[in-house]
Order: sequence, then C-alpha cells, then structure tokens
Amino acid sequence: MTAPLPKLAIIAGGGTLPLKLAEVCQETARPYVIVALKGWADDAVNAHPHQWCHLGETGGLIKFLKQESVREVVLVGNVQRPDFKSIRIDWGGAKLLPKILLAARHGDDALLRVLVDSFEAEGFKVVGAHDVMEALLIERGSLGTISPDEEAAADIEKARAVVRAMGALDIGQGAVVANGLVLAVEAAEGTDAMLERVAGLRAEIRGSEDIRAGVLLKMPKPIQERRIDLPTIGQKTLIGAAAAGLKGVAVAAEGALVIDREAVATLADKLGLFVVGIGESIDQ
Repeated sequence: MTAPLPKLAIIAGGGTLPLKLAEVCQETARPYVIVALKGWADDAVNAHPHQWCHLGETGGLIKFLKQESVREVVLVGNVQRPDFKSIRIDWGGAKLLPKILLAARHGDDALLRVLVDSFEAEGFKVVGAHDVMEALLIERGSLGTISPDEEAAADIEKARAVVRAMGALDIGQGAVVANGLVLAVEAAEGTDAMLERVAGLRAEIRGSEDIRAGVLLKMPKPIQERRIDLPTIGQKTLIGAAAAGLKGVAVAAEGALVIDREAVATLADKLGLFVVGIGESIDQ
C-alpha cells in the first residue's frame, strides 16, 4: 500500500508557478495549503485552500502550518526584497529579523538560506518546486524546433562566463550577450526588466525582429540554494527576448525551471527563437 503524500504548504509569491504547483497537488490528491504573501501573491489563490500572510508574520505562519499538520514547505513565486524598515512583523518575525538583516548584507542567497533554516528548525522539510512537479526542470537540448547557430553558441559561452562571475558574488542569474558584447546583466530588477532595458538599447548593438542577434542565459549561482529561487523562464520571458531582438534563450539543464513547457516550445517556434538547456561546464 502506497503511503499518503505529506501535506504541503506552498509559500506563494507572485506569478503563476504557485498555482501550477497547487494544480499538481489536486491532480495527485496531495493535501496542500497555499500561504499567500500579501503584496505579491495573485488573488487566484483564493480558489484554493489558503491563508494570507504578511512577509514578516513568521510566528503566525509557523503556528498556522503546525495547526494545518503541514510536513513539507515549498517557497515559490516572485518576491522582491522588502523595505525592512517598514515591513510588518509579529513576535516570530521580530526574533528572526536580526538574522535576516545580517544575511541580507551578504546577498539574496544568504537571505534565502536563513528562511530555509528557520523552517527546518521548526521541523518542516523544505523541498524544491521541481520535487513537487518534476517536469518543471529543463533537460539538455532544445524545447522547440530551433537550435542555436554558431554565433549564438559563442554568445552563450560568453554569457556563461559572465553569469558565473556574477553568481560568485551573489549578484544575479542572467545575462544578455550579442555578438560577443555584454548588453545587460541581471541584478535586483529581474529578468523581465533586464530584457526591457536591452530592447531600449541602440539598434546597432542589438538584434531586431528582422535580423536577430544575441542570447539570454540564465544559470544558478555557484552558491545557489537549489530548493528555492532556481532560474525560471516562461512565455513572458520569450516575449521579452523577442522584443529585445534576441535569437533565443539558454538555461542550465537540470538547473532551471520552465513553466508550461509545451506552451513555451510552441511560442518559441512561433517567435522564431530557440530555447535550449545546456550543461553547466564549459564543454557541455
């Protein structure tokens, strides 16, 4: 007899990924509850078992999870770094805040590890989105019918070196390179805003709809806590890449998530872009 799946809490920021995981739980008859972070989570979570929570209400959150008999926790969705001076906190958040403030000085990955450690200290197992929905992880190779040409492959290698250097400093997970020129690197603004910046650059240094050039590469940081905040792409990423005149998008195979892979593959072909999973070493 198969053991029942442990109850899962989906700590939900913005975007569609938290809802996708909730749908997987429904399909697999897995007990779950969404903890929707106020200011970030989509109102669509109201269609699921849920509880709204401010980011700093750690004490109330832990109490709620234990009352709900939650055993596993997944942290997903977009959450921009808050203004710690104005964040609303409860007694649990007040106890955790000194650690958060100290970790925040060392970068986002250090900050996320504090959150993971706090959940584990309360007896919860922290899992990755890909542990809940295995199909989220991208494999090696192209998703659609288009593959990188030699110029794009060279830009991917240049971007790989850039992202590695950035990741070692806990700066970001993505970069855009066209014809060997670094057009943009991802920092706190996120991928979508970075692509908008590229689209606003002079036409002669980037691609266009008629003559595409350059790639977006997303890879985990060397110090990445891989249960949370893995690089993620979806249809919006492709729309931004197309608007920026890029040839395509490359991500680390087994190290990045793709939302709605079939829809992404179809859109990539429609837009004339490649989407490819690459190895994380220079010869892959």
